[in-house]
Amino acid sequence: MAYKINDECISCGACESECPNSAISEGDGIYVIDPDKCTECVGSYPSSRCVEACPVEAPQLDEAHQESKDQLLEKWKKLHPGETPTV
Repeated sequence: MAYKINDECISCGACESECPNSAISEGDGIYVIDPDKCTECVGSYPSSRCVEACPVEAPQLDEAHQESKDQLLEKWKKLHPGETPTV
């Protein structure tokens, strides 16, 4: 399941540099996550880096984009062709 950033976002940018898939970008007043690029850090890290970096817990699971770990890993492989997942 992809993450989305809720209205609690304070636009500090802490999450953007943590994303291994470049899924996070600055939106209109808050940061946004591209669900087509979000893998919950599956393939790169053991936990979601944006959640850990955010001081206000703005990244939340997006119920509209439910995916299994296998689906997230397949998405990661498409985003990182030729690379081997680290986790």
